[in-house]
Amino acid sequence: MAQVRTRFAPSPTGFLHIGGARTALFSWAFARHYGGTFILRIEDTDLERSTPEAVQAILDGMHWLGLSCDEGPFYQTRRMERYKQVIDDMLAAGTAYRCYMTREELDALRAEQEIRKEKPRYDGRWRPEAGKILPPSPVGAPFVVRFRNPTTGVVSWDDRVKGRIEFENAELDDFIIARSDGSPTYNFCVVVDDRDMAITHVIRGDDHVNNTPRQINLLQALGAPVPRYAHLSMILGDDGQKLSKRHGAVSVMQYEEDGYLPEAVLNYLARLGWSHGDDEIFSSEQFVAWFDLDHITASAAQFNTEKLNWLNAHYIRQADPHWLGAEMGKRLACNGIVTADGPDIRRVLVLYRDRVSTLNELADAIHSFYVVPHPAAELRAQHLTETALGALAALRENLSACVWQVAELGQAVKQTASAAGLKMPQVAIPLRVALLGMPQSPSIDSVLEVMGRERVLQRIDAVLHG
Repeated sequence: MAQVRTRFAPSPTGFLHIGGARTALFSWAFARHYGGTFILRIEDTDLERSTPEAVQAILDGMHWLGLSCDEGPFYQTRRMERYKQVIDDMLAAGTAYRCYMTREELDALRAEQEIRKEKPRYDGRWRPEAGKILPPSPVGAPFVVRFRNPTTGVVSWDDRVKGRIEFENAELDDFIIARSDGSPTYNFCVVVDDRDMAITHVIRGDDHVNNTPRQINLLQALGAPVPRYAHLSMILGDDGQKLSKRHGAVSVMQYEEDGYLPEAVLNYLARLGWSHGDDEIFSSEQFVAWFDLDHITASAAQFNTEKLNWLNAHYIRQADPHWLGAEMGKRLACNGIVTADGPDIRRVLVLYRDRVSTLNELADAIHSFYVVPHPAAELRAQHLTETALGALAALRENLSACVWQVAELGQAVKQTASAAGLKMPQVAIPLRVALLGMPQSPSIDSVLEVMGRERVLQRIDAVLHG
């Protein structure tokens, strides 16, 4: 196989979403698998919709996912002179021509075609042909440049995902490659870029299938090699419908904000339409080693939030404790919570990291170790009854003299419950409400040990005397 060169070519008209991120991942992994080159190209010729903010969102998303490019980013808006040069060359070679058809003429043509129930298409009236007499070119009139598409035969390719695909050239009209203001069009820019950048494999969404025959014909007209194409099927939401903002079609960076780890998102994206046997959890290094185009399914992939959460929970459990502690400290600090004067955050995380699916859930679970809780009125009424408060008062005395270790702390709670004629939960649950503001937590003796004597006694006092 020749030196592999792939590209990810997003349009900066919005954020980098899950579908785009999967395309980037597969293109990146294919290049890495074969020791090739991965190129990032920003297709920003839509000046009305492309924004610097959207460009930055794409770059941020790629960086967060760890999908580093070998070349680029290249920007199409910085290649306008190159596109103009190629258009001039094509006009000189006769593979493109000027079309002076007015908007009114085009509208009239389409109205006639609609009446005849024909497919709307350009009728080739300005296309040069042997023996055809064209009208005189209107002096100073605006014109577009059209590609002189073949009119006979078939354009086809063996898609690495969808198999053999064929289009009749007679069904493809002479599409515009330069608008009346001189600006080049999408299909033209893509072809010039893919040729100039020597792209060998194009991996992209199947919404581009209809663009491919036009791009192949254009490449052949330029005498350029045709890349191998792999068109990925769409991603459906949890409900089987087209992916929308409510189930995945949000910015990749939203996943960071929501508490997902990049390793989990990458692992999950890798399994959206590709598989390696029954393997579910694997590193990006393993993915690169295993990845090929033969095991991409041609059917639509379905987004599964539950599976993503399961993977994220796994990576949280596997995360380096020092990194996780620092990350939790930053997330809590964003909410004005300072952890420096509280218990060692790494010890707190040990209690909770197996109980959550996201970093945000983890932050919510541990914040009460650093902020005095204010139990809701209904919780106080339900759990901090006169009987419970009496038991907490007795427990406070036992804890104040207790050796501050898990076994002794657990025994103190049990003895307090027994002396009061109560079951263990009748003391432990009010204690949780007093310490954390909630009736559920990890093992209460572990919570006591990690929270520390002074803070525990202060919080019990606050409930008893508040």
